[in-house]
Amino acid sequence: MQTIGRFAPSPSGRMHLGNVLCALLAFLSARQQNGQFLLRIEDLDAMRCPRSFADLIMDDLRWLGLDWDGEVPYQSERSDIYAHYEAILREKGLLYPCFCSRAALHAASAPHLSDGRVIYAGTCRDLTPKQVAEKRKTRVPATRVRVPDTVVRFTDAVWGDYEENLAQECGDFIVRRSDGVFAYQLAVVVDDALTGVNEVVRGADLISSTPRQIWLYRQFGFTPPRFAHLPLLCDHDGRRLSKRDEDLDLGLLRQRFSPEQVIGALACAAGLIDRPEPVAARELVLSFDWAKVPRHDLYLPDIFR
Repeated sequence: MQTIGRFAPSPSGRMHLGNVLCALLAFLSARQQNGQFLLRIEDLDAMRCPRSFADLIMDDLRWLGLDWDGEVPYQSERSDIYAHYEAILREKGLLYPCFCSRAALHAASAPHLSDGRVIYAGTCRDLTPKQVAEKRKTRVPATRVRVPDTVVRFTDAVWGDYEENLAQECGDFIVRRSDGVFAYQLAVVVDDALTGVNEVVRGADLISSTPRQIWLYRQFGFTPPRFAHLPLLCDHDGRRLSKRDEDLDLGLLRQRFSPEQVIGALACAAGLIDRPEPVAARELVLSFDWAKVPRHDLYLPDIFR
């Protein structure tokens, strides 16, 4: 089976070096296996993701030498497709309206995980039709999916074996927000499955979402892909890079460095080469190996000081 990988950025701002690292390793892994490398724009919340940022992302990828195959789908144009799969979950009796606000969830006595996530306590799971009708008078609900008390396991290309009990470590999760926007968990599963993606490369901050996505794949009759969750890239002070802080975005970097300098520095940070020497992305394809990528946070080379 041919490998089909992808890079799926959210265009809420200019790409920073952490995004570029993810794109680079996804590209190298797919190309090293003589596979396809797809690009998808994850602009579910179109108000926060202007098309101008998507255009900049594609221009930056071309500048870096990270070419992709086929057309570029935009999630903001695929709501009818997501609605079809939402209906499948509804037909299975797995969906229910949730009227809990974000503030109420964080203030609740439900368990909070170390990363700040709240395990949903099931407050709205068993509301009666009368209670639902009464609550709808004052608040538009989100839609949650019921998860079973079961353990989902997978083997990650970087971190090895990983497992999570959906009921105990995740809880019922949202598949459609109260404003009608479909949630990432549903959209990413549907999009990857329908485009044939069988290798997903993304940041380690998303690894905890993978068990619930694998469960969704199975609910829809899809085969889950292979996963590789990258160590997160940190600045020289140990702070993880963020679009919110405009850390070393491509707009600034393109004024100071060549594409080969950026690729070489990131390849060195990820353990792919010994020194941060200029190199084109294509030159790294044949020697790429997931075993070279370390299991700890990565740090920016001195070139970016």
